[in-house]
Amino acid sequence: MNLRMKLLVVPCAALSFAGGVALATSPESKAAPQAQALPKHVVPASKDGNLVLGLCDGETSLEVQGVKDGQKLTRAQAITATAQLMDDWRKKNPNANWDDVPGPVLAQATPPAAKKSPPPAPQPNPGSKPSGNDVRQGGVGAETGARAVPQQQKTNLQTGHTYGAFSERDEQVWAASVQETVKEGHRVFHDAEALGGTIGVSCDMCHPDAANTHPETYPKYQVQLGRTALLRDMINWCIENPVRGKPLADGDPKMRAMEAYIYAQRKGVKLEYGKH
Repeated sequence: MNLRMKLLVVPCAALSFAGGVALATSPESKAAPQAQALPKHVVPASKDGNLVLGLCDGETSLEVQGVKDGQKLTRAQAITATAQLMDDWRKKNPNANWDDVPGPVLAQATPPAAKKSPPPAPQPNPGSKPSGNDVRQGGVGAETGARAVPQQQKTNLQTGHTYGAFSERDEQVWAASVQETVKEGHRVFHDAEALGGTIGVSCDMCHPDAANTHPETYPKYQVQLGRTALLRDMINWCIENPVRGKPLADGDPKMRAMEAYIYAQRKGVKLEYGKH
């Protein structure tokens, strides 16, 4: 190796080392921080071995007479017990900023009304030939509905869209997709089994129709958690404590659906920071 090559090799080696150090210490190379475990609502033990329920506040609890710890409540039993828990909480907090809501019913609540389904896609016309830029016979192509575009541009059909012009059918497809997610959230919210609960308690028993969930106030400092919380943090708190299930991952379809349902139920509610 001549002198010229040596002069090239040394800087390259130094750069390679520096690059390796930079990669090893860059924020991207560090392991993602683990989610902080939520605190537990430790309910008092029953001297008779009965099941003890905890409320979302992390403080109020109730011993269910005649039901042993480890047994699962029927929906009727769970509704009665959670109603008693809520009454106890209201007595302790007579001046709480709390919405009055009807209690949950024994039967499964009616899911949100389904929106009108989008019209079916155009079907091939037997015997016809592909024309122009149509990508397939009878399918939607570049020339599909092209004659109507100039007329549509003169109207105000696209009012409210930010990113471009979309058809009424596009809007129907989007609405149906959102509605399907909300409907799934409604199902999980009202179903102890779907929530992964182990004692028969579901979210609707304390929050009929998502009442007093106040998603419009998040993020906020949540006393039970001892930190600033997102709505999903509080959902998981309730799943782990009153419902006694396992917390859902951020990307879990059930978590996404329940968030969608709660937000959908509370649309139009004014922002009130500090409300439970």
